[in-house]
Amino acid sequence: MNHEWIEKLPVDGIRDIIPAAGGDVNDAYRVETDDEPKFLLVQPGRNEAFYAAEIAGLEAFEEAGITAPQVLGSGEIDGDAWLLLTYLEEGSGSQKDLGKMVAKMHKAHQTEGMFGFDQPHEGGDISFENTWTDSWSELFIERRMDVLRETIVDKGLWTAMDAESYMKVRKIMTAALEEHSSEPSLLHGDLWAGNYMFLSDGRPALFDPSPLYGDREFDLGATTVFGGFSRDFYDAYEAEYPLEEGAWERIRFYRLYLLMVHLLKFGDIYKASVHETMQDILND
Repeated sequence: MNHEWIEKLPVDGIRDIIPAAGGDVNDAYRVETDDEPKFLLVQPGRNEAFYAAEIAGLEAFEEAGITAPQVLGSGEIDGDAWLLLTYLEEGSGSQKDLGKMVAKMHKAHQTEGMFGFDQPHEGGDISFENTWTDSWSELFIERRMDVLRETIVDKGLWTAMDAESYMKVRKIMTAALEEHSSEPSLLHGDLWAGNYMFLSDGRPALFDPSPLYGDREFDLGATTVFGGFSRDFYDAYEAEYPLEEGAWERIRFYRLYLLMVHLLKFGDIYKASVHETMQDILND
């Protein structure tokens, strides 16, 4: 990192800044100081509002008793957004404990029964508005899935036949969600294996949220895409917070959502997975 940039951080006693794994959106660093290490995220060329949703999500986690990094500071330096967090030391732990913690998070409901969030979702490739609504179908299908479809088509990643298949899937999703009584749970919003860890004392922790209040099946759909969640996780989750009838059929909708996000982000490598998931929904 640029030495002059580092000097502008409001952190005393910095001894070293070491690149760290931090996902594919941010530049991430371990900040060695005279006392405890800290975790620094940097988003080049974006203003400090870029991290507003993540900060709000981490604060919501803390309020709900969910283990996660704590926010130490945020701001903007020379046109780059930054976010400073406590550093979590990695260890090993139990998928059962992880399942229980995710269930605990999902039991934290929006008190007025509304879906959405105070901040929009700001992704590297697409953004979604989270304006409050009493309709989960509106938030998920109209404001996320339809926006994804339009953007994917505009970028030439879908043929007319692909778009037609989506519209058929959309009818199925709309009908299924009309029959399902969704409740607005606190969601991580991007719950794949790269966004949880076990601490040195064995406790599970979540990080890098894309928060919103929505149907909890949305988070569970994300867990099914890339692996990293065992049978113990799902059994422990169900024991703490049983799923409603038809959940695993609906969970495919959220699996499709995440695959469409990755199709937009990474291109044709995800086209077959998106097609297979749509066909699975249509063939039911």
